Amino acid sequence: MGDKRHNLDEAVRRLREESGIKVRKISGFYLTEPVGGPPQDDYLNGVLEIETGLSPEECLDRIKDIEKEMGREPSGKDHPRVIDIDILLFEDWVVESDRLIIPHPEMHRRDFVLRGLNEIAPDAYHPGLRKTIAELQGRDSLDIS
Repeated sequence: MGDKRHNLDEAVRRLREESGIKVRKISGFYLTEPVGGPPQDDYLNGVLEIETGLSPEECLDRIKDIEKEMGREPSGKDHPRVIDIDILLFEDWVVESDRLIIPHPEMHRRDFVLRGLNEIAPDAYHPGLRKTIAELQGRDSLDIS
């Protein structure tokens, strides 16, 4: 919601200021139609590569703090929001908890995710699907199971 480009730039700025997080690469930003939820404007999406010594859960806590500081309020699944920051991959880790699933369970089905990841990290490896991002983007991502 709001000024999408400003919101993404602000999220990147805040991540850069976080102790223990170093932003390494930023993809281009891609305008995409929303998936699910009520009728709403298109989304603007991008992908970052960070370096961190934090655990996945610690990263999630920092991300949730940034979202809240930027004005994100609790809403239904796929509803409009000021900012939505997801952890897509975390090295070759597989994490499944009540709070966090890594790799992101829908990332291989979302072209904007694969496009952004392929731009900055084509050799990144999806441990669940055992394929690189370049390999995933080269296929019809909706047919991968």
